[in-house]
Amino acid sequence: MKKGEFLYPQSRYYGQATPANINFNAKLQEFSHKISYISALQTSGKISISSAYLQIQELWEQLEKIKKDSGFSQES
Repeated sequence: MKKGEFLYPQSRYYGQATPANINFNAKLQEFSHKISYISALQTSGKISISSAYLQIQELWEQLEKIKKDSGFSQES
């Protein structure tokens, strides 16, 4: 197993297989991994609550922009 596969595992996409949907799914998985790391760092006291909040807010805004720009469709 490669280091990248261990640190950033990807699950397959089961929805409607369009390029926009697959791309958004990959970005959503990346988002969730980053949130997990930020949460772990905050829980262990490595970063402050306000720092974690700001980082998560920035990631959320990036994800919303990606969703808007990609033309992702929630319909099956």
